[in-house]
Amino acid sequence: IAPELEFYLIARAPDPDIPLRPPVGRSGRSETSRQAYSIDAVNEFDPLFEDIYDYCDAMELDVDTLIHEIGAGQMEINFLHNEPLGLADKVFFFKRTLRETALRHDMYATFMAKPMAGEPGSAMHVHQSVVDAKTGENIFSNPDGTASKAFYHYIGGLQKYLPACMALMAPYVNSYRRLVRHTAAPINVQWGADNRTVGLRVPHSDPKNRRVENRVIGADANPYLAFAATLACGYLGIKEQIEPTPEASGSAYDSDYQLPRSLAEALDLLRGCEPLRKVIGERFVTVYSAVKDHEYEEFMRVISPWEREHLLLHV
Repeated sequence: IAPELEFYLIARAPDPDIPLRPPVGRSGRSETSRQAYSIDAVNEFDPLFEDIYDYCDAMELDVDTLIHEIGAGQMEINFLHNEPLGLADKVFFFKRTLRETALRHDMYATFMAKPMAGEPGSAMHVHQSVVDAKTGENIFSNPDGTASKAFYHYIGGLQKYLPACMALMAPYVNSYRRLVRHTAAPINVQWGADNRTVGLRVPHSDPKNRRVENRVIGADANPYLAFAATLACGYLGIKEQIEPTPEASGSAYDSDYQLPRSLAEALDLLRGCEPLRKVIGERFVTVYSAVKDHEYEEFMRVISPWEREHLLLHV
């Protein structure tokens, strides 16, 4: 696998009732506009990122490229592809390292899926492929370079089981604020070649590097659970020989929602999916669901500013 992890740099915000805002850069100004892929925007935070690269090198975290994403103060770090468990370790350590380094530079770094209204959410896109244990060859490609049946079955498994995995890939109530139309996040499990509006993108590549990118996972997901879940979906697809739907063309935002819209709905789907429970572990699913149920009930006791603004004097 190879994860791409998005995050926001934000100004210090000790009061949780005040909306977040981008931090001040070297120029003394905060970002106010979209600066996707802007080198200058990244350079605003060079002192922070120079420290990050030094720390990552010291920890052998194998980070690849850092780019500025669409949101104000939103960045993305890419990891070199490797085996899943080791990369889960590296993502976990990177999150802790970045948050600590940001504090030393008088700002916060957050992996919340949707930290600011009006800005895109943050994802953890995961590129994934499967190699033959004996030959090391990518089983997603036939000897003649064409896509294999295993490749399509893997996509079919992701399509069938991703909705039931969402409690692991979007694990908080905030996670579902990211998964809405026209915000650089998927709303369904359609697939397509180099199509960034679908949940499952197939990047252009040579046969050796044929892979699937899961764009559903949020930056807030536990990397160990998210990687295990997405691989479990693909495994079940190959095992059950699940055929995918036809490839999507055009914008998938115009299609119906196929993913759960809340944590409560996602937990019901997870509990109701026997094949996933068996692969992931019945006991784990029971305990994890109980913890998340309690968390959701706690959230439902909170009255939000939106409710006070729109309902207090109008209902």
